[in-house]
Amino acid sequence: MQQQIFKRISRELSLPEAKVAGTAALLDEGNTVPFIARYRKEMTGGMTDEEVRLLQEKLTQYRNLEQRREEVLRLVDAQGALTPELQKSVENAVTVTELDDLYRPFRPKKKTRASVARDRGLEPFALLILDGEIEPGEEAGKYLDPEKDLNDIAAVLQGASDIIAEIISDDASVRKSLRRVFNREGLAEVKKKEAGGVNIYDDYDGYSEPLTKIKAHRVLAINRGIKEKVLNLKIAVEEEKALKVIAAKFYSNGQNQPCREIIARVAADSFKRLIHPSLERESWQDLLDRAVRGALVVFKENLRNRMLVPPVRHRRVLGWDPGFRTGCKLACVSGTGELLETAAVFPTAPRNDLAGATAKVLQLIEKHNLDCIAIGNGTASRESELFVAGLIKDKNLDIEYTIVNEAGASVYSASPAAKKEFPELDVAERSAVSIARRLQDPLAELVKIDPKAIGVGQYQHDMPTKELDLALAGTVESCVNQVGVDLNSASAALLSYVAGINAAVADRIVDYRNEKGSLDSRQQLHEISGLGPKVFKQCAGFLRLPDSDNYLERSAVHPESYELAAKIMEKLSLQPGILGNVSAIPGLEDDAIKTLAAELNAGEPTVRDILEEFRKPGRDLREELPRPVFMQAVTELEDLQPGMVLMGIVRNIVDFGAFVDIGVHQDGLVHISEISESYIKHPLEVLQIEAAVKVKILSIDRERGRISLSIKQAKD
Repeated sequence: MQQQIFKRISRELSLPEAKVAGTAALLDEGNTVPFIARYRKEMTGGMTDEEVRLLQEKLTQYRNLEQRREEVLRLVDAQGALTPELQKSVENAVTVTELDDLYRPFRPKKKTRASVARDRGLEPFALLILDGEIEPGEEAGKYLDPEKDLNDIAAVLQGASDIIAEIISDDASVRKSLRRVFNREGLAEVKKKEAGGVNIYDDYDGYSEPLTKIKAHRVLAINRGIKEKVLNLKIAVEEEKALKVIAAKFYSNGQNQPCREIIARVAADSFKRLIHPSLERESWQDLLDRAVRGALVVFKENLRNRMLVPPVRHRRVLGWDPGFRTGCKLACVSGTGELLETAAVFPTAPRNDLAGATAKVLQLIEKHNLDCIAIGNGTASRESELFVAGLIKDKNLDIEYTIVNEAGASVYSASPAAKKEFPELDVAERSAVSIARRLQDPLAELVKIDPKAIGVGQYQHDMPTKELDLALAGTVESCVNQVGVDLNSASAALLSYVAGINAAVADRIVDYRNEKGSLDSRQQLHEISGLGPKVFKQCAGFLRLPDSDNYLERSAVHPESYELAAKIMEKLSLQPGILGNVSAIPGLEDDAIKTLAAELNAGEPTVRDILEEFRKPGRDLREELPRPVFMQAVTELEDLQPGMVLMGIVRNIVDFGAFVDIGVHQDGLVHISEISESYIKHPLEVLQIEAAVKVKILSIDRERGRISLSIKQAKD
């Protein structure tokens, strides 16, 4: 059966079956996704970590399918009802839904009208009606029994009809055909439960749209309204078409007219009472599952782009956590992220202490030689930005500022980790430190926060918790391991996302550093409790020692390949002193790399990766991504006019467009239709979070604080 699973995954992912089997074996051995993707390319064919994760998901999905198949066969066989035809149908089912349909007639049921009728002995009569060769009224008289509440012909006929209705509803082929009708021709009809009053769901009162056309974000919005008991949903299908599907299975030429009339009446009852509600739920759940999967893709991509914002290294930053009543909390941070000093100023209402705030900020800038200010984008951000921009202009300061997305900063600042790191600071002061460090190294700071709190994507709180946690944790893990981690400076939070390392081992690494000082070699990891050979194999290549005298310890070359790296150096006559000097390392053509790999009896992908590390040790992929935008001036909402073209920063991406920060308090929306001249299915095809874009203002609703923007028209 495993081979069948590999064949199916191979076909769906367009991968050689041998690569699927090899990757599955690596996963079954307990290897992590980052390790497999980076250090086992010969077995995976060079799959990315995202592709390995997808294969892992499908592997789990189809193994669960096989478990369910075995379970259905066992349960039906235990009832003595497993016929060769049913067994063949079960073995050929390709989805859990198909298996459940086949098992449905044998599933233990709660008390139903049909089960009551069966208990009264009416099932043989119902089957005779389906055969269609009896006179129903005459035959019904044989089943009269006052002790079973079968007092008249009508009661007997009703009981038999209830059984037939359930037989129709449980028929796997009927359900499969009707499910296709629902999915292809169903119409979603939505209404509010109570009329009147302003509500965010007003747009959905009286809304209708075919299931084939409804957008994912609408599905999520409607589903939220249903959960909040504000909206009602019905999925309408043409009843006549549905009854024809039932007739095709349950009508035959051998049935007489009286039996046909009963079956026709019962078919309509079965569809309305049993089948429609069930398939309505199934169809909506299928739509919702697809919408969730799509939303998770957006979440993961947005999170990846936010976490991989290039670090602003070696700048001395003033972190600014804006506020009104309690003031703005400031944190001065050195170029290496060390906290130098904290302070509070009150340039905003209600105190409006502009003079005091000016004096304090100038004093901090001079004392710590600060060269940029990172302002959080939360409450009072706009007012703080106005103050900072005015200060820079009035005092002619040689300093810049930028707006930092502070989503989750409050979550971190109240966490046990933050309390442990800064026990003497209050929550807002810790938040200011986090804002400053987010500018210096977003990845290192954001790993301290629950990914759900980082605030990317759409309808985040409507996502299934387990799926959301897995997707976002996997994305963070991918980002951390793609970038690599400085073994001697990384926090426990950052270390815990390194392949193979859990939170307990991460804490032990930090404790080891605190007790014995910096590590000089990756091999010292073996001295740490809980970090055995298996964990070492998974994590070692992602942990770097940038200050090591051993070039390989500074690189992404795995210790298991040190011997191979030495042989490559010998073959190419490379001296350790020139490693990392791009101009001194020859760039080999593909044929030369293949020849070298063959001579060394090594995998070509591994040889290629080692050569790349010789040229650029531990290269940070973030260097090629959009950098934060620094400013010295500010724009007022009142200054904006339709037709203006401005630069902005993409702050969030959703199915229907992108939200862009153009330097005023309210982000503007670029609808998907205004993103690109050419057709795109999703904004992620051409945009990413934190990217700088040129936008044209289309309209401004000042009362509602809405700004409509266009990217494609800004290019004119």
